[in-house]
Amino acid sequence: MQPTIIGLDLAKSVFQLHGVDGRGKTVLTKRVRRDGVLTFFANLPACVVGLEACASAHFWAREISRLGHTVRLLPPQYVKPYVKRHKNDQADAEAICEAVQRPSMRFVPMKSEEQQSTLVVHRVRETLVRQKTPLINALRGHLAEFGIVAPQGAPKVAQLTMRLADPGDEAVPAAAKTVLQVLVEQLRETERRIADLDAQLGEQAKRDETCRRLLTIPGIGPIVATALVATIGDAQTFTSGRHLAAWLGLVPRQNSSGGKERLGGISKAGDGYRRRMLVHGARAVLRWWRTSSPWLARLLGRRPITVAVVALANKTARIAWAVMTRGETYRRPEPGPAAP
Repeated sequence: MQPTIIGLDLAKSVFQLHGVDGRGKTVLTKRVRRDGVLTFFANLPACVVGLEACASAHFWAREISRLGHTVRLLPPQYVKPYVKRHKNDQADAEAICEAVQRPSMRFVPMKSEEQQSTLVVHRVRETLVRQKTPLINALRGHLAEFGIVAPQGAPKVAQLTMRLADPGDEAVPAAAKTVLQVLVEQLRETERRIADLDAQLGEQAKRDETCRRLLTIPGIGPIVATALVATIGDAQTFTSGRHLAAWLGLVPRQNSSGGKERLGGISKAGDGYRRRMLVHGARAVLRWWRTSSPWLARLLGRRPITVAVVALANKTARIAWAVMTRGETYRRPEPGPAAP
């Protein structure tokens, strides 16, 4: 009999398949090499194919769906409970096949090539930003050995580079100064590449209609807007703004039992990059709007500033969902009387 549901465990070279028929009986257990996956599905009647969402899952989902199959991407943490005893490729494929049949299962939307391209730009930018930190720390540490220090913060590094560029400054020996100039040049090249990527994301945000509407929300700039559009895609996938905020990990983690609610810190679910960008944007809004927003004033009156920042990031995520689903721009509420 032909399978109606197939669980596909992705790998680098050899993929494992597990298929069941309409009655749930196992009718397929097969290993297929990478170059034979599409050929196998091309000769198979249309069925439901389940895959764990990972780096290459969206590529295979697009290719298999073009062959007429219905592809479902599952979060790996939702598949794990269905793995029986020892973990291996066959057990993983069987667990995927079992999980994809659950009526209450939540699936990951399939990303297009354009969405993945934008996310690659963000990941490369994040990598370059992370490379700046060790360069700055190395420059500070080496110059501190010669008694040259500067205040904390990346903008203050210019004071150190000016000392190195000054030919009349003999605090640093010539041999050390020549080597440290290599770090300065690498730091400047990294900053230039980051600026180029920022400009690329800015141009993309101007061209995309959804990004332009997101830019009207306080705390969301071109980087956050393009990241949200590339990650979320169709905002209708989420039933509400709270659903999106929970997906981003901006809601309290629950440990409730016996009718007693116990709420802790934020769950930190989902991708930390987008959550971090929203929190940074909320921190900037809190810095400039804390006196003009009665809601923020009341929140700061009863909660620490860090809690208020996360709460504002949660609210920003909800507003972003409303803007994306309704096709409208953000309308700032009329300022009311300040909190007493």
